[in-house]
Amino acid sequence: MNGTNGSTDPHATTTPAADRPRPLRVGLVGYGLAGSVFHAPLVTATDGLVLDTVVTANPDRRAAARAAYPDAHLADRPGELWDRGLDLVVVASPNKTHVPLAIAALEARVPVVVDKPLAATAAEARALAALADERETFLSVFQNRRWDNDFLTLRRLLATGELGEIQRFESRFERWRPQLKGGWRESGAPEEIGGLLYDLGSHVVDQALMLFGPAVRVYAETDVRRPGAQTDDDTFIALTHAGGVRSHLYVSATTAQLGPRFRVLGSTAGYVKYGLDPQEAALREGRRPGAEPDRPWGEEPERCWGRVGSGESPLTGGGLPVRTEPGDYPAYYAAVESALRTGGPAPVTAYEAAQCLDVLEAARRSSHEGVAVELPRPA
Repeated sequence: MNGTNGSTDPHATTTPAADRPRPLRVGLVGYGLAGSVFHAPLVTATDGLVLDTVVTANPDRRAAARAAYPDAHLADRPGELWDRGLDLVVVASPNKTHVPLAIAALEARVPVVVDKPLAATAAEARALAALADERETFLSVFQNRRWDNDFLTLRRLLATGELGEIQRFESRFERWRPQLKGGWRESGAPEEIGGLLYDLGSHVVDQALMLFGPAVRVYAETDVRRPGAQTDDDTFIALTHAGGVRSHLYVSATTAQLGPRFRVLGSTAGYVKYGLDPQEAALREGRRPGAEPDRPWGEEPERCWGRVGSGESPLTGGGLPVRTEPGDYPAYYAAVESALRTGGPAPVTAYEAAQCLDVLEAARRSSHEGVAVELPRPA
């Protein structure tokens, strides 16, 4: 596999085994949704990385990890990792553990990837970034939605100028889950860092900042809709970017009729795209990047493509279909592997995560106080 789209080059020459660099050994903390569905499969699909250790004390998850990765060592506690001589530790455990585990890795000078959100506050994220700089140790945040198919397609459209000057960006990460599932993600305890604002909101805010730059004004509405829910499950965030674009971002578990994933309005045309990137569903089904040569990774059928045009609604045939770029989650760990070997930059930095957390904190304050929150303009 070449690290993107799970593809291979049949004309490439094969490097003799003796000349290949040794695989980088990876330790994974946590084998819940994030660890089992995203990190473990993507690590093992990346040339140059090998899953060495999985940390989980849950008996069922230990059994699942053993069945899926029989060559991996199983550990009960993260503290067992620091003496194993690992090249990378991935933190995919509950949100409240992200900061202490990242500190432990950096103090031990072990490179570390932390699932989003990196921390509860921007101040904590910046402190971690400073510690990584001080220890000269790699730190990155897993923001896989930067490699979603629709996001990559929109970046292409922006680069070619097909939409003109962008005026409004609408992004929806909506679900219909009227029944609570339980667990720390739905806990109202502040230390758990639960709720959709920090869960799905971390994705939609990060994408908006990557596309249109820093936000200078934040307004938000966070609601608790489902009976028995303890934290936000239906949230709206409005951003005004320094460049003038307005982003309207929706995250919800209570949406009975799903809206478009993206609706982007420019001075000459708009882009509308329905449906989520297919990579998460594929990973949940047990598919793996590069494992099916006749089934390219991250591709979606033409019927799912978005449309570009003006005037008429895409739902009534308005606009022209635009091919969706293949989604490319494997690119994240390919970039991590390259950075670890060459000393290059992390694919997602802690400083970028801190900028996202600035917005999430402002959104929480906006909702609680019923005001729009101004953020400092970039220098």
